[in-house]
Parts: sequence; C-alpha cells; structure tokens
Amino acid sequence: MPTAILTQAKLATVASFRPNYFLENFALRADNSALMTATNHKELWYVPPAAASESVKPILLHTFEQLTLNLVEVKPVVFYLTTSNVYTDYKSSRYRIDLRNWKAGSPIQSQKVFDFPKEARALNGSCLIGPRTMVVADSLAGLTWRVDLPKDSGSPAASVWLHHESMGNYPGQMKPEQPGVNGVRYAAKLGYLFYTATAKKLFMRVKVDSESLGPVGEPEHVSVGRMADDFCIDENAGVAYLTTHRENTIDCVSLNPAKNSYRFIVAGDPLNEELIGPSSAAWGRLPGEDGKVAYVTPWRHGVAIARRSATAR
Repeated sequence: MPTAILTQAKLATVASFRPNYFLENFALRADNSALMTATNHKELWYVPPAAASESVKPILLHTFEQLTLNLVEVKPVVFYLTTSNVYTDYKSSRYRIDLRNWKAGSPIQSQKVFDFPKEARALNGSCLIGPRTMVVADSLAGLTWRVDLPKDSGSPAASVWLHHESMGNYPGQMKPEQPGVNGVRYAAKLGYLFYTATAKKLFMRVKVDSESLGPVGEPEHVSVGRMADDFCIDENAGVAYLTTHRENTIDCVSLNPAKNSYRFIVAGDPLNEELIGPSSAAWGRLPGEDGKVAYVTPWRHGVAIARRSATAR
C-alpha cells in the first residue's frame, strides 16, 4: 500500500430503484449521467446527472431478450452492451447503442452487431484494451474473450483472449453458484489487465502486449481472500477499489502485489445498509473527480450510491 492517509468514504444516494432490482453494471457519460443494466429484468436504464445533495429518478430505456450485463463506451456516447442467457441456453450477444443524437425521454436505437460463439457460457465484465479491442470475462467458461470491432460497418470478431486456471469457479460446490472471472479493467499506464475471480477469492493481473494486445506471460496474484466483484483503478495512487458483492464492502488494495500485506476497507465496515451487495464501480467524470469521487451500484433495494473515496494523499 502506498504511503497514504486513508479514511472512511462518505456515501450519498444518487438514484433508487424498486426492490428486487439487480443493478449489475453501468457506464458513466461525460456529464456523470449513467447507462445502467438491471440484469434480472433484462433492462437498460438511464440515470440523469445529480448534484452531490440530490437524488434523481431513473428512466427505462429498453428491455432486451436476454439478461443485460456489461457496458463499454467505445467512443463518446457510443456504447456496446453484452447480453447473455447465463441460466438457460448460454446464448450471448452484443449490441451497439449510439446516443449521439439521443435526448432524455426519447427511445433509443439498439443494434445487435453479433452473437458470441456457442462456447460462451456466462459473459460478465468487459473493458477496452485498445481503441477497438475489448476483453470480456466469461464467468462460467473460466476464460476471457477478445472482441475486435471493425473500422467500417463489418461484424466484430470474437476469439479467446486468455484461458487460465485462476479464472475458473467451483461448479456444484458453492451454494449459490459463484462466478469465476468477473470484473476486468485495463491499466493503460502500467500495461496490465486486472481481473477478479470471485469464487476463488482472487484479484489478478496479466501483462498486455502493447502491439498485439495479447496477454504476455502468466497471470499473477495481486491480492487474495475476498470475493471481489468489480473494481475501479486509480493508477496515480497505485490502488484499486474492489466491490465485494457478497461481503458488502469496498476494499482498497495496492496494484503492486508486493505491497498487499493488508487491505483497507473504505466503506462497509461496520456494515452499512446502503451498501448491501455492491457490484460495479466507476470514477466520476467531472473535472477533479477521478480518484476522488466514485459511483457504485449496491444490490439491496436497487440503490445507486455515489461516494467520495479515501484516496492516497
């Protein structure tokens, strides 16, 4: 852990959903409005930007045929959404959502651009590792997919990016079933892809080749012992903030494996009812917010939470 003054984060509710809404993932736009997936309802929602002291009302954008999972913004207000039948036939697809001419209250246009190979099982977190290249976690197949977007109007291409023992889960041994590889984030300055493996309680990293964008060498442990889901990275401070969906905390750990003799819980210890089941996390995008203000999606009551992070100083 870098030399730092770490304090408990302050929580504030940004938007509330009805009970039994599982907010799996979200993408913040430049004004801190958000696109948010309600996985168990197969829905995509829009959350307007909110001031620090106010709460806003979410707006339903679209209902899909499959469970809605992760979102990636490929270029300003152009997003790719992954959907997946993780509990039935495992069919998975990717949609392009272009909001460049969209206004709040108007319907969106979602375009299915391709279906994943039949070997895909349960697609989860995703991130960009290049201008048109994404890595997508497959939580039941124990691997990550590479998706290359075409320059023109052609179809994306999907192939296995990395298959590694650390990415697997324990089928039939944990009740309820827990995912293997879950959240993925690319630290561009360091040149590493970081990922969580929930069932095995691992936070891992693997080097990325700057030219081929393929993995280099074996993945290595960053930290162990917590059932992390997703996370956000502060490369300047050299830390990651992990959401432990099943342990109801946000943990701060170093990005350097040699410095993880301990972790610091910045929210959720003692238990905070607003932070039950945190899933995804992302830094605010307004000036001065990176590394200081993060947005998190807890599961209980479907409440989206903004927090001021405990950052290194």
